Parts: sequence; structure tokens; C-alpha cells
Amino acid sequence: MTIPSSPAQVTQDSPKYLAITPQEALGWLHTAKFLTTAPQLHFLPPLSVPEIAFVGRSNAGKSTCINILTQQKQLAFASKKPGRTQHINLFSLGKQGVTDAVLADLPGYGYAAVPKQDKIRWQQVMANYLVTRENLKAIVLMCDPRHGLTELDEVLLDVVRPRVEEGLKFLVVLTKADKLTRSEQTKALSIMKLQAGGGEVRLFSAPKRQGIEEVATLLWQWAHPQTPDSAATLPTVPPATPLDANT
Repeated sequence: MTIPSSPAQVTQDSPKYLAITPQEALGWLHTAKFLTTAPQLHFLPPLSVPEIAFVGRSNAGKSTCINILTQQKQLAFASKKPGRTQHINLFSLGKQGVTDAVLADLPGYGYAAVPKQDKIRWQQVMANYLVTRENLKAIVLMCDPRHGLTELDEVLLDVVRPRVEEGLKFLVVLTKADKLTRSEQTKALSIMKLQAGGGEVRLFSAPKRQGIEEVATLLWQWAHPQTPDSAATLPTVPPATPLDANT
């Protein structure tokens, strides 16, 4: 399965992005701060700034990726019991106290020890979020290249396909790339580019610092298309206590 079915649908009339250095992009991500946590969609605050969602199977390296990109060791927590955390965590981004984007850390999915009814419920919550969240501008899917896309990854791609065809940005991050040889990395990258269709694909390794600057730059560009002064302040939201987020 590829996403989208017609890459031309997302490449034509693509917005032009402002020039930025990887260091500036990483500096922007370093401003990430915990905003709120929500057990259900109706608890999420309505926001007008761009939102970038991180999704992926439990143990795919999602928390590690978020922490490395933001240069914060415990912004996203890796639960000791993968699949148990069932909240959406939001993190605000922006310098000089002005929020211009939000990162959304969605619960890891597919962990075998989670009761079936909980799996089904959270698949529905995630699907509803990905389909209905109005300010969602991009999705980052974590994938362990040693295992490739799982059945649940394929389901997620089917869910977001219509929005990607309408312009929603999409990135597959091949985590734990250091576990592969160079030839295996090349092969995994080629295969995933075919499966991702019009989406972007990047190899990523925390220990080797591979792909960090590329992903950071891409996320900054997606959050700042065309207009440099599109930042907006966040509405007031009730205080919340951060919970663990799965890898």
C-alpha cells in the first residue's frame, strides 16, 4: 500500500519554505514545553497553530526520537509497561514566549499485553484524532526498519490517506537505523519510499546522531510555510500533570 495514491496530488502547488539552518531548527525544537494531556479528544484544547503528531507502534522509538529532537531527556516518557499509557500529550513550541506550533505525542499501539477492548478503543480515538483534528498539519510515523510496516501501521495509513491527498504532510522515520548495515539501510529506505508514496522518509539513529538535523529542519518548515510571522499565542488551558508516553 502506498500513501497517497497519487503523489502529484500533494506535490503540485506545494508551499515555499523559509530558509533555515539545522541548528536554528533544533533550537526551535529545544523550546518544547509540556502543555496538556488528554485521555479523550474532547479534552484537547482547540488550537489554531500547526500541530505535528508523532505516532507509532509501542517500542518503535517514539519517545527517544522526540527527546533527541527537542534535546530534552525526559520530555516524552518511555513507559516501563509499553502500551499502558493511553493519553495524548501536547508540547508547545516557540521562542520569546510565543507559541507557533505544537507537538502531539500519541500513545504507542500494538502491544500484545494490552487488553483487546483497550486496543480497539484507542485505535478509534487515534483514528478520530487523525481525521478530525483541524489544526493537524503533519504526521510523523515511527517505524523500526528491521520489522517494516505492521498491520496496524497499514491501518493508520489508510485512515490518513484522504487528508494526505489534501495536503497533510507525512513523514516516516526509520528509527534504530544504527542496527542496520549501510546496505540494509539503503534497502530499507528504498522500500519505505515506495510504501510512503508522496510522503517523506528519513533514516534516524539517536546513538549515531543520524537524521536528526534533517528531521528537525523538515518539521520546522512544515510548521512555518510561506509566512514568517504566522505565530500565534495559545489560548489558556487548564493545568495538567504529564503522564508517561510510550516509545
